[in-house]
Amino acid sequence: MIHKSTIDAVFETARLEEVIGDFVQLKKAGSNFKGLSPFSDERTPSFMVSPVKQIWKDFSSGKGGNVVAFLMEHEHFTYPEAIKYLAKKYNIEVEETEQTDEQKQEADERESMYLVSEFANTFFQNSLHKTEQGKAIGLTYFKERGFTEETIKKFGLGYSPDTWDAFTSEAIRKGYKLEYLSKTGLTIVKEEKQFDRFKGRVLFPIQSMSGRVLGFGGRILTNDKKAAKYLNSPESDIYHKSKVLYGIYHAKQSIAKEDNCYLVEGYTDVIQFNQTGVTNVVSSSGTALTADQIRLISRLTKNITVLFDSDAAGMRASIRGIDLILEQGMNVKVCSFPEGEDPDSFAKQNTLEELKEYLENNVQDFISFKASLLQQQSKDDPIKKAELVRDMVVSISKIPDVIKREIYIQECSRIMDISEDVLFNTLAQILNVELKDQKKQQKQEQKSLEVVKTEKKSPKVNEQYELELKIIEALLLYGKREEEFEDLVLKENEDGELVLEPETHTSKVFEKIYLDLQDDEIEFANDGFKSIYAILIEELHQNEEFKVENFINKIPPEIAAEITAILMNDERYELHRWVDMEIHVKKKEYTIAQYVSDIILNLRRFLIKQKVEELSQEMKAHNTVDNQEIMQDIVDYLSLRKILSNKLNRVV
Repeated sequence: MIHKSTIDAVFETARLEEVIGDFVQLKKAGSNFKGLSPFSDERTPSFMVSPVKQIWKDFSSGKGGNVVAFLMEHEHFTYPEAIKYLAKKYNIEVEETEQTDEQKQEADERESMYLVSEFANTFFQNSLHKTEQGKAIGLTYFKERGFTEETIKKFGLGYSPDTWDAFTSEAIRKGYKLEYLSKTGLTIVKEEKQFDRFKGRVLFPIQSMSGRVLGFGGRILTNDKKAAKYLNSPESDIYHKSKVLYGIYHAKQSIAKEDNCYLVEGYTDVIQFNQTGVTNVVSSSGTALTADQIRLISRLTKNITVLFDSDAAGMRASIRGIDLILEQGMNVKVCSFPEGEDPDSFAKQNTLEELKEYLENNVQDFISFKASLLQQQSKDDPIKKAELVRDMVVSISKIPDVIKREIYIQECSRIMDISEDVLFNTLAQILNVELKDQKKQQKQEQKSLEVVKTEKKSPKVNEQYELELKIIEALLLYGKREEEFEDLVLKENEDGELVLEPETHTSKVFEKIYLDLQDDEIEFANDGFKSIYAILIEELHQNEEFKVENFINKIPPEIAAEITAILMNDERYELHRWVDMEIHVKKKEYTIAQYVSDIILNLRRFLIKQKVEELSQEMKAHNTVDNQEIMQDIVDYLSLRKILSNKLNRVV
């Protein structure tokens, strides 16, 4: 268990915008930051970060909370892991007690797989650096590739001994279950036998954006023609190769800083570039590029530069990837290397200045690249040239942005010396075919599902829920504020009529709310708000220096998420740029006393309306004598409701 002093130090030191900035590209939006949701596929920002309140809110998924909640949601950390991650980031010493065997057994399945992977990573690194076989075979190989000791340790490179079960036996001896060794793919189980998947291979650990080990890539060092040269961990609950990019953990900060991501093919390409000094580089790990991998990059930048091998296979792979990148709304450029070179070998043979200069001078727009590449293939053949032009227009059709499409059509026209009209007509044909295919698919889906059309009804607003939410919001934002309130006291005038007369007094907002609700014996209908209200009132009573950011860090994550949703409600205005559209939202802090009073009056008015409806139903079930008494109660309540409505300038 982590000591409270460590947790307090983490919350005091950690800056939410810095932590989230490692995973999401954030842009200034007033006093806040905004970015694309890391939890859903979107192209319009709906993710808000408040540095002042030290909370975040994702309006597309409804998630929100403090810095720890973000790491728990995004990286699937447990609470202790999130604290440890932040402690490491901010160089805070973690004080904790040793986990018992019982606590280890209670770790859930997913967490057990992470623990097994971390153990494997340590085992493989120890095998590389501390065993004779590892140093003679694995370390020698890496050094022959030109990797320094520092680089080898930075990327956690390792070696699996060339024996059938060296890793598996050691893991079981250390208390790790065979079940999780098998589920992570580290151990292959066949009937009564089990053996190491990566036997005799050098290992490249594949990490998440936060640095957790998800799986491994292993390269064989022998000339065994029956064995695959590279072998990756199989798909598991923690490793999905289509959603992971090798090197993203080491590259994320420089990608955001440089506002560009270099995309290469292999592990060694990434490592050699890093060693030379270009760190904003990732790899698809030898697999075909996927939409999920591109979206991972899009959280950090909108710009991708594809670096590919000079061989034909490398070029074909790059061309396939370009269309997919364009389809995701990203900006893409490409750069090829001299014949016989790849990113690894070129970076190894050049200094940082030479590498940067080459990339700067040889990077091409995808249109220019595709034209030069395909023109070499078509030469003077008019039919092949026509196919080339169409191929280029197909790529342009993938771009979602209409303005970008038009600019690329103009560029294509200039390069290929063909009229824009012809290209625009071709583009229209391609888009029409795609639209027809989409409509056809939609019809088939509708037919197979046999969707029954139902009349759409506007969602009914839960007035009491909204009012209770506003009370919690007022307590959070203004609970300790001292204001001058004008209370309405119910009195009987000379004519015997009930009237509300104003009385002015000064009190703190939380005291005003607490006493009014207590006087009226009002209880929250929403269980979540009821819990939050009780915790809040107690905290406001006891803590003279109440701060929302400190309060959120003390309460359970599920309640913190609810509170974040309430606190970030106003950020919707900034998110949707209402001010730019001349929609001006009245700020609550300008009239705090009036705002709080109106909420309470509205809640009273709503509850009176509810009571009248209950009495009306009750009247139907009683005799005439009882009805007269109930009728009088209804009249009294309606009279009171009218007074409240007049005060609020509402129509009854």
